[in-house]
Amino acid sequence: MRVILFDLDGTLIDSTAAILDGFKFTFEKFDNKYPGDNEVKKLIGLPLDIMFKKLGIESNIEEYVNTYKNRYRIISKEKTKLLPHSIEAIKEAKKFARLGVVTTKTALYSKELLKHFGLMDYFEVLIGREDVENPKPHPEPILKAIHLMNANKEATWMIGDTCLDMVSAKEAEIKYIGVKFEYENDENFKKCAEIIKENVLDAVLYIKQLEFFPKISAK
Repeated sequence: MRVILFDLDGTLIDSTAAILDGFKFTFEKFDNKYPGDNEVKKLIGLPLDIMFKKLGIESNIEEYVNTYKNRYRIISKEKTKLLPHSIEAIKEAKKFARLGVVTTKTALYSKELLKHFGLMDYFEVLIGREDVENPKPHPEPILKAIHLMNANKEATWMIGDTCLDMVSAKEAEIKYIGVKFEYENDENFKKCAEIIKENVLDAVLYIKQLEFFPKISAK
């Protein structure tokens, strides 16, 4: 049976407002100038510690990360929404594949969000930042999901919205498909994803077509 691994932010959910709120709150709490929404958006998908480093924080990064996490947990449900077609995509994928989530978000909060939306039960595994030593774009998160699911690499796909997802999948030697979202500009995305769809439902339907019509052109 096919296995489909989904990224979370920008693929199934949009928690941009919650992320921006968390970073703004954290910078202000430590009396640092907030770099601005656009600078934070450019880094979404990376682990929190790396994001703070790239935003100019050189010390006490763990305190920044913990402050952000505490704030995010409070406001994440209110400020996160499902992306269009996410529910349909998950339900359709479940008809012909086993499902998992691979994200650089904290697994605990990711599970809480998916439970909030009534979707966690569709997924066999969820691999978050604290579950691995090396986050995406390293292949470790995907390989761990495959191991826990006792899955076959040749039957496994990754769906994501950034090059972090595509590179991780490529290094893990599984198939991958990109979906468009604001976190990755089109020109850069085309360099790491040979197949890009408008949304996650289109990506799932593409994989489904390959399941039943394996000679379909990869376009």
